[in-house]
Amino acid sequence: MDDAADEARRYKAPALEKGLDILELLADARDPMPFSAIADRLDRSRGELHRMVQVLQFRGYIEQDPGSEGFRLTDRLFSLGMRQPRTRNLVELALPVMRQLVQDSGESCHLALHSRGEMVVVARVESGDHLGFSVRVGYRRALPSTASGAVLYAFQSEAVRDRWETLFEPSLTPDALAAFRALAKDVREAGLEQRPSPLIAGVTDISVPILRGNAAAAALTVPYLERRQPVHPAKDVADMALAAARQIADHLVQNDERL
Repeated sequence: MDDAADEARRYKAPALEKGLDILELLADARDPMPFSAIADRLDRSRGELHRMVQVLQFRGYIEQDPGSEGFRLTDRLFSLGMRQPRTRNLVELALPVMRQLVQDSGESCHLALHSRGEMVVVARVESGDHLGFSVRVGYRRALPSTASGAVLYAFQSEAVRDRWETLFEPSLTPDALAAFRALAKDVREAGLEQRPSPLIAGVTDISVPILRGNAAAAALTVPYLERRQPVHPAKDVADMALAAARQIADHLVQNDERL
């Protein structure tokens, strides 16, 4: 944060900011970070952060890796977010429909939401078939790099998309951002996104929006596993996913009307 922005703030809470700095640093770390590395990266003394780390560990937000003695985030923050009524209701309403989709299609599926410029998986249902592919709950990637992210972004207002673009990390180059915007337009016109998985060969990600009003509340995604003898063609699975998404959206409308 620059000096001008810092001065413009009305309230300051240095102790709270130290704790948030630690959580944000560990959220981006690939591996557990030793306490000394945390202090170095945040450019603070060990004395400043020692008690803060102890409190975060005691409250269950971070934990110490027994192998490396480094610190890493727990899933407590994720669990807190999932306790929000709007998110909890969405997952509860979606899961029965997702289970039926898995039963009908023979494929796994997962539900993804937007979080700080990324898509994060909040629910999944695995295929009961002997062969299948699924994504773990809590998995996250930048919006532009996934089918789920493209769907979440595509079905938002221009103001929301503009705000989300400021959260992309790393930031997109002007050309990459223009390409992503063009892709989003195509996704919105098609009503879904279907692309080869960027990470797993033989998997095609089929992602559709779950609409709440005119915006995507979530993305329902099927990692379609290409088999020599497919259970269903990819097009049929896409149609099943679209029907499931519409059913979940209808449940959301009914639930909102009851509240």
